[in-house]
Amino acid sequence: MSQDTETCTHQIVYFGVTNVNIDERTIGSVDIWRCAICKKRFCEEKQLGIDSIVDYVGMPKIDPDEKWAILVRKLFKGKDRWKLVRLKQNGTLKVENPDDKVVEIPVNNFQVTDPQHASFLIDDHVNKAIEI
Repeated sequence: MSQDTETCTHQIVYFGVTNVNIDERTIGSVDIWRCAICKKRFCEEKQLGIDSIVDYVGMPKIDPDEKWAILVRKLFKGKDRWKLVRLKQNGTLKVENPDDKVVEIPVNNFQVTDPQHASFLIDDHVNKAIEI
């Protein structure tokens, strides 16, 4: 259930970064921002070499029962290999792959449980690199 009413008037400050590496070479990153008042985190995906404008204004929204994570698509290469996603504790993550197929990935305890995918929680990797 989405909660559209924010009780905090967020004061967003830069919190850190998570780098995404392949063979120790950074191919992208996730900028992490945090509200100085309520400590809620906001994340923004950055693909190296891609300067596309995002389709939303302001910080990306996340529901209180979700956590930010990097989804690794083991069947894809380069920039298509990873994506910033919002994971619920349990259930199913629906994601559109680069080949325009929508896949449903099982999630258990904020981790994807599918042999063709892996996930890394942003909370566990602030100011660190993830090797995919």
